[in-house]
Amino acid sequence: MEGDCLSCMKYLMFLFNFFIFLGGACLLGLGIWVIVDPTGFREIVAANPLLFTGAYIMLAMGAMLFLLGFLGCCGAIRENKCLLLFFFMFILLIFLAELSAAILAFIFRENLTREFFTKELKKHYQRNNDTDVFSSTWNSVMITFACCGVNGPEDFEAIPHLPYSSLEKATPEACCQRELQSREGMFVNKEACLTGIERFQNRQGCYTVILNSFETYVYLAGALAIGVLAIELFAMIFAMCLFRGIQ
Repeated sequence: MEGDCLSCMKYLMFLFNFFIFLGGACLLGLGIWVIVDPTGFREIVAANPLLFTGAYIMLAMGAMLFLLGFLGCCGAIRENKCLLLFFFMFILLIFLAELSAAILAFIFRENLTREFFTKELKKHYQRNNDTDVFSSTWNSVMITFACCGVNGPEDFEAIPHLPYSSLEKATPEACCQRELQSREGMFVNKEACLTGIERFQNRQGCYTVILNSFETYVYLAGALAIGVLAIELFAMIFAMCLFRGIQ
């Protein structure tokens, strides 16, 4: 009976580590996609140091889980106590790091509110000044998602105009409609847009557009994170049980 129980734990350990292996592969693939994606994210990520760092942390975490799942599978099948102990300590550190990151994300979630982004936009945005990282990033976001400001074009009414612009009123150039949503896309009617004709402007705020675009993916990422944490917890339990059961 003890031998059957040990065999069962061994194969359950292998199964859990196989899921960790797949989760690491998914994170690795997602991190690579964010960095090399040609549809606009690469420019936004590169312009924002926090996003740039986060993308590489995702890559590193994915690579670690990928390797850890592989080692855990090998340790379970071969019943190697040294490998199982190394696996347990390593996955414990990753588990605590992920749990800490989740707690910090929950604590600082108020920094992702509509009011926070509106305040930051009005404070730092410099319209068409692409030498400014903040302005360049916002322009890229507005062009890529065909949106304007956080809530809409009214966000820019209090932002000073460029002294050399005779046409520009409240709406920046990045809010003008384009035939193709990229920096190389031709304007539908730039002059009419800048003089305030609404039908040539992107009127919807970026906060709503981006939230709607990523709502499904946010819930999917949250569910995936909870699933990974649960799998890691069970994998640690099985690893320790298997370690104690190996003669």
